[in-house]
Amino acid sequence: MYKAQVNKNNYEVKFEKSEAFLNDSPFDWDMTQIGERTYHILSNHKSYRAEVINVDTATRTVAMKINGKKVEVELKDRFDLLLEKLGMDVSASAKVNDVKAPMPGLILEIDIKEGDEVKKGDAIMILEAMKMENVLKSPGDGVVKSIKVKKGDSVEKNQVLVLF
Repeated sequence: MYKAQVNKNNYEVKFEKSEAFLNDSPFDWDMTQIGERTYHILSNHKSYRAEVINVDTATRTVAMKINGKKVEVELKDRFDLLLEKLGMDVSASAKVNDVKAPMPGLILEIDIKEGDEVKKGDAIMILEAMKMENVLKSPGDGVVKSIKVKKGDSVEKNQVLVLF
């Protein structure tokens, strides 16, 4: 069994033998790959063109276009559902708590302020180390609770720079 969240709508998907079920109803479909990331799907006498834009295995999300309309799909398999039921949700454990200095250096620039919402990969500050500028990026999504350094500060390796 799988659970899929498509643009905030929840679905339960099951495969039994050679049949597929969507929310406990039989689901008949035919899919053919027509390009590297493009598929043609027939379901209920309707034709769909699906293009996979991005697959994020860490968050188990797929961004795609169905007939030109962007769709976000979040997938959970039976193991994800079991972990969630036991209170050991994988996405919760991946939550960002802080950013530490990867090496000793000097803070050249801070691109965030307390209360800012950051996404995974957003530049948060520039650290100069060994005469090179290193852009430090957010390792995940979060809201900045506290910035523990200021521009011009010298920092040591593993010193906490930002709390989320």
